[in-house]
Amino acid sequence: MIDMDNNELARDQEIENKEWIDSIDYIIENEGYERAKEILLLLQTRSQLKGINFTYQGNTPYINTIPVTEESPYPGSREMERKIKSIIRWNAMAMVVRANKESEGIGGHISTFASSASLYEVGFNHFFRGGDEGQRPDMIYFQGHAAPGIYARSFLEGRFTEKDLENFRRELKPGGGLSSYPHPRSLPDYWQFPTVSMGLGPIMAIYQARFNRYMEDKGLIAKSDQKVWAFLGDGEMDEPESMGALTLAAREELDNLIFVVNCNLQRLDGPVRGNGSIVQELESAFHGAGWNVIKVIHGQDWDPLFEKDKDGLLARRFGELVDGQRQRYIISSGDFIRKDFFGKYEQTLRIVEHYSDEQLEKLSRGGHDPLKIYNAYKAAVNHKGAPTVILASTIKGYGLGEAGEGRNITHQQKKLNEEELKYFRGRFGIPISDEGIGEAPFYKPAEDSEEMKYLLELRQKLGGFLPNRVSEKVRFEMPDHAIFKEFSNDSGGKKVATTMVLVQILTKLLKDKNVGKLIVPIVPDESRTFGMDSLFRQVGIYSHKGQLYEPVDSDSLMYYKEALDGAILEEGINEAGSMSSFIAAGISHSTHGVNNIPFFIFYSMFGFQRVGDLIWAAGDVRARGFMIGGTSGRTTLAGEGLQHQDGNSHLLALTYPSVKAYDPTFSYEVAIIVEEGIKEMYVEGKDVIYYITVMNEKYPMPAKPPCTKSHILKGMYQYRYEENNIHNLNLLGSGAILNEVIKAADILKSDYDIHPHVWSVTSYKNLYDDAREVVRYNTLNPDKKKESHIRFLVGQKPGLFIAATDYVKALPLSVATYFPGQFVALGTDGFGLSETRSALRDHFEVDAKHIVWTTLVQLRDNGKIDNSVLTGARKKLSIKSDKINPAAV
Repeated sequence: MIDMDNNELARDQEIENKEWIDSIDYIIENEGYERAKEILLLLQTRSQLKGINFTYQGNTPYINTIPVTEESPYPGSREMERKIKSIIRWNAMAMVVRANKESEGIGGHISTFASSASLYEVGFNHFFRGGDEGQRPDMIYFQGHAAPGIYARSFLEGRFTEKDLENFRRELKPGGGLSSYPHPRSLPDYWQFPTVSMGLGPIMAIYQARFNRYMEDKGLIAKSDQKVWAFLGDGEMDEPESMGALTLAAREELDNLIFVVNCNLQRLDGPVRGNGSIVQELESAFHGAGWNVIKVIHGQDWDPLFEKDKDGLLARRFGELVDGQRQRYIISSGDFIRKDFFGKYEQTLRIVEHYSDEQLEKLSRGGHDPLKIYNAYKAAVNHKGAPTVILASTIKGYGLGEAGEGRNITHQQKKLNEEELKYFRGRFGIPISDEGIGEAPFYKPAEDSEEMKYLLELRQKLGGFLPNRVSEKVRFEMPDHAIFKEFSNDSGGKKVATTMVLVQILTKLLKDKNVGKLIVPIVPDESRTFGMDSLFRQVGIYSHKGQLYEPVDSDSLMYYKEALDGAILEEGINEAGSMSSFIAAGISHSTHGVNNIPFFIFYSMFGFQRVGDLIWAAGDVRARGFMIGGTSGRTTLAGEGLQHQDGNSHLLALTYPSVKAYDPTFSYEVAIIVEEGIKEMYVEGKDVIYYITVMNEKYPMPAKPPCTKSHILKGMYQYRYEENNIHNLNLLGSGAILNEVIKAADILKSDYDIHPHVWSVTSYKNLYDDAREVVRYNTLNPDKKKESHIRFLVGQKPGLFIAATDYVKALPLSVATYFPGQFVALGTDGFGLSETRSALRDHFEVDAKHIVWTTLVQLRDNGKIDNSVLTGARKKLSIKSDKINPAAV
């Protein structure tokens, strides 16, 4: 009886299920997809109100997003494009093989482009727009390891010679060579964006797409349908930067942005998700972030099989697999595929009963099928209201066969033997004879061949060649000099912080008739900390949606104002995103022909230490602009403690070739440096970045001494000269610690009749770069010696130099050998502490009394003063011999 009841219940439920399915089918057919979605959402809402909880999966079945019924025909000649793509494949492979034959271990990558060739070629032939016709060209972030394929296409286009390809990864060869990866610093007229530090391409692409909208909304460029494409690897998506800004792209409705993730399932060592599914994982993440997701899983030869899959078991079978098993099928026989994949269900096995083993082995993945790719791209470029990600299933090392197709070692494959080269040639139909094939010769059809005509005609229709970087100088007029000149005067006894000075300059620049509209303030949620809240109302915070609410402080003078034409990029607590915006703004002279001037203002501790990789990328991409390290100095930022107090950034800045780093003390120094930075970057057109640290400590600002501007810019000038300096004693200070040095000089003079010169060191990096280059020049040209800026200032006479800084001792010690005589450094080695400024400076031994004590010790050791002076000074200065070591705390 119970069994009969259960059977009846099952039949009733089956009938009920069919009624629901018929109902939704009716709505779809008669009222459309949107109405069906509306009904389903109403049902979900009603269910939740009744206590039924839904767990959000974010996944669709493991099949193509675009059904066959919605596909458009392919617009080009599939056969012609296959021939061209095959030639490009061959030349890309040959570049790497030849490079490693000539220079063992030179490196290069074959397998990435092998897996993504179709993804690129469909784009190049039908979607990627150039800028030859005056239109704004598409911006493309090429997957870095695929660079050989991009070079190989440019070779066919006539942009590179065979010699260029021979010099792949040999940039110092006569006539130059091709860089390993996309590096605008190396090839400034070719690559636009650096993408190999993996993970940086995705976040830079997102913020570039948003900056393009910013430029349009501010009226700096005309609105257009320009797209930003980012080609990424599935393994690369594990980098935090790859996924960290997805919600911003959706929130800003960046339908000008398209990600193409090459899901070949393999990273360097093995499967990306051996025990899971990277496609399904990424789909869920992107769906949850608000992106339009298009999956390109299966090639056309799967279409008839899915047409026969009436009960959905084939789709279910794909959903049951993990990627490690998918990868195994690549190298398996058709018999194994039949038994292991299709054989699980009787119904799926029947679907392929008329297929041979060879046919099963050749069933293709969607990322290698131009028709499927074309329709995905078409849907992506036409989608409105959200960014799109295309998840394309491919095979790593596609076409390499036994040399590495689908195998864990394929990423490291750099060489092919003669038999492997023959296999590759045969698989892709390359017209090269056996003679000399072992040398992997390059192949290029005749200029008047059908292949060459076809390739060039398609690029001409799309507006010219890509990648292409514009490096022409953009006309620029300097801001009013009066903005900077006023800071040459003293502050009249008023205490001022250099942060306040910088914000005053920025405020005036935003009002300047020449550059006001070009200034781009970028802040990671610290505007009020830096005293920038007055700019909220003056220039507004950029929002593509404007302001849809009334802010809680709307009745105050400095209320939080969001605006479509706002100037400030308020990035939230997000230094990586802020730096990506800095890069986008800093290259606008190249990407948009507009000299935007970014000012990225941040806690200095969270600059080089936190986003150093992006700063390096900014140097590679030839970005220009100002990085402002606020609340700088390990002892100057009182109370904040270990994680916030910066004593490192200027030392780290030493390693960045395109960065000019300054640690100014006084308002006139800040003004001179900012004005010079604008001139150097935007009038002279130099691809450098100015890093300036500013502080929140207030003190009276003196007037600018005469004849100091050039020395301030070069990194050091004499702040105080003493006629009676019989010991040739020199005290060096920078940033807030210069005030401690001045106090120390006063104590030495009044209490010990010692008269030191005082020097302001505005840039140890400039001193280091200059002295290093002078030494190098003098070594190579011993008969034409130059003089460093240091020696120009201090002369050749040996002296005693005591340098105190709010940064680690290694910073001043970087230039110690370039000074004549003895050089002693005082700095803030060790972790920061939550304390007052005076306590911190005592702890780190950089306050006036420790500068005095160090000076006296050195003079005693050099026989310049008696030991009795030192004995009295210890007591007077309260110097403890057993004091805790700050570097060991």
